[in-house]
Amino acid sequence: MNPNDLANLAHLRRARDLIDREYARPLDVPTMARHALMSPAHFSRRFRAAYGETPYSYLMTRRIERAMALLRTGTSVTDACMAVGCTSLGSFSSRFTEILGETPRAYAAREHGAVTAMPECVARVRTRPTRDAPSRIREAGGKAAA
Repeated sequence: MNPNDLANLAHLRRARDLIDREYARPLDVPTMARHALMSPAHFSRRFRAAYGETPYSYLMTRRIERAMALLRTGTSVTDACMAVGCTSLGSFSSRFTEILGETPRAYAAREHGAVTAMPECVARVRTRPTRDAPSRIREAGGKAAA
């Protein structure tokens, strides 16, 4: 890895940190690219190559992750949607279902006792949504474990 590659990774990390910190704000690719000191198209290509998903996909995954934590505490689906920066309940529910394989309402209705008993840092890792969740659900023969 040459010094230029290392510099690009540092810039990409800056943009990823922005997403992690400001997920509830309206973020678009040009804003993220500015933080990475790259053009939007170049940023999108480099981000996907480095992290395996597009910047927007990463942002939505973080939003769903935060919404899952809110839903486990009894927050309504609508309030969780708005709290994580989504403006359309329909789009939020569709993306949530796409990533987890179950609706936000079904997720909120499930028992989450095991997750609440875990230390927060462990719970974040164990419940982090991934794009292959529906395939994990099919392989397990039912609902994905939280």
